[in-house]
Amino acid sequence: MRKCAFATRKLCFAYQGPPCLVRARLLAEEGATAEIQRAYSIQENHPGTRVGGIQENDMSLHKDLIDRDRKVTFHASTHLKDYAHGEAAGRVITGGKGINIVDKDGREFIDAFAGLYCVNIGYGRTEVAEAIYQQALELSYYHTYVGHANEPQIALSEKILELAGPGMSKVYYGMSGSDANETQLKLVRYYNNVLGRPQKKKVISRMRGYHGSGIASGSLTGLRAFHDQFDLPIETIRHTEAPYYYHRGPEQEGMSEREFSRYCAEQLEAMILAEGPETVAAFIGEPVLGTGGIVPPPEGYWAAIQEVLAKYDVLLIADEVVCGFGRIGADFGSHHYGIKPDLITVAKGLTSAYQPLSAVIVGERVWDVLEKGTCEHGPIGHGWTYSGHALGCAAGLANLAIIEQEGLTRNAAETGAYLQQQLRTAFADHPIVGEVRGVGMLAALEFVPDPARREPFDPKIKVGPRIAAAALDENLIARAMPQGDILGFAPPLIATRDEVDDIVARTCRAVDRVTNELTRAGTLTA
Repeated sequence: MRKCAFATRKLCFAYQGPPCLVRARLLAEEGATAEIQRAYSIQENHPGTRVGGIQENDMSLHKDLIDRDRKVTFHASTHLKDYAHGEAAGRVITGGKGINIVDKDGREFIDAFAGLYCVNIGYGRTEVAEAIYQQALELSYYHTYVGHANEPQIALSEKILELAGPGMSKVYYGMSGSDANETQLKLVRYYNNVLGRPQKKKVISRMRGYHGSGIASGSLTGLRAFHDQFDLPIETIRHTEAPYYYHRGPEQEGMSEREFSRYCAEQLEAMILAEGPETVAAFIGEPVLGTGGIVPPPEGYWAAIQEVLAKYDVLLIADEVVCGFGRIGADFGSHHYGIKPDLITVAKGLTSAYQPLSAVIVGERVWDVLEKGTCEHGPIGHGWTYSGHALGCAAGLANLAIIEQEGLTRNAAETGAYLQQQLRTAFADHPIVGEVRGVGMLAALEFVPDPARREPFDPKIKVGPRIAAAALDENLIARAMPQGDILGFAPPLIATRDEVDDIVARTCRAVDRVTNELTRAGTLTA
């Protein structure tokens, strides 16, 4: 993979005008890559992919569906008035195969974010659909209260514990990562009450962490958008320093990664001491910060953090909703980084989103206390109607079988390393790319006006969202992360090297297009 146009300074302003002329100039350019040529060829040969045009009948049907949707649906993370009144775009997705999805117009996109980091096995896997169908014929649902069980739930629990490794004891099911983390907070409270420590209830999360959008789980989340106007976080939640080495402050400027990790651990310890160790019950963290910017931890981070937690008898909750089941090239992010959690949260990759399902994996240390509590206080007062849902568990079993049989965790490590390499090569020395980071099939580009200074763009310019929109024009879905000018990638684990090349080529064009716009507007100097 060669560098992007702006990184080589070859293609800066040359490619303006109609797509056919852009293509001609690209193909004539001595430095044009095979990836660019292939991507333009794909666009020309698929009239439903916007460059060539959209069929009028399909467009009319799509518009009708969107108009109906605007009248009836409350969408997540959406400007409600703009969408309801037709001032914000909508899209109806009708199908998918492999790493691609298709909308009602027949326009095909590479989904380089696997939905929301979740479609690990890719779209259109009939094996999972068949497993759900067969289970629905036998038993679609029965609750799992008071010792009731179903066969897929038992088998899936066994498989999850096998993958989680030594020290984990039981599995409790929910429907989403948010409700699983609500369960985690209840278990932490129950645990300390049984141990006679009713004051030990505070939970420390991290700035930029994402753990859901409920009352408790949204409080754990360390992103402003999930707190504003919701009176969050709740009183018992605190947030400590994010392990965001790229955005270290002036006081940490000269620190190595290990020194910065030690600094983060010291900040955590200072917070525990300030709150009172007798009041701090748990620490929750994603092995790799996800929605907060796709930020792998600096070297030595998790070892330093766990040392502090052990010192003050603080439980460790590993939120593996994004990293779990192969995403970063290991069964769990905890395995990759040497994390030894007391509790684990999983969702997303558990079923690759073919059915909604989450799970709390309870470690032996906590389980022993939960058992003691029920001996003293009777049955535990917690449960969801759909816990251990037979169809969700059947989907989970089929999904994990595909991951194992097709070696997708290994592919995430190997093809993921190729993705990291190609992104770094393409954007080396790019004038607005401050950092390329990631691990496995999880990556990000962070955009800044001057990479040497690491200072952000003015948020009003909306560089990240503009680049995501430009990528969409290239029929590529990558995510503008909610805090900062960051473009995130989390392709399905089935992605091949050729598909990675296509993702990177389309990203190059999108980034260069916005860089051109910024330069013409005087935001950047040429």
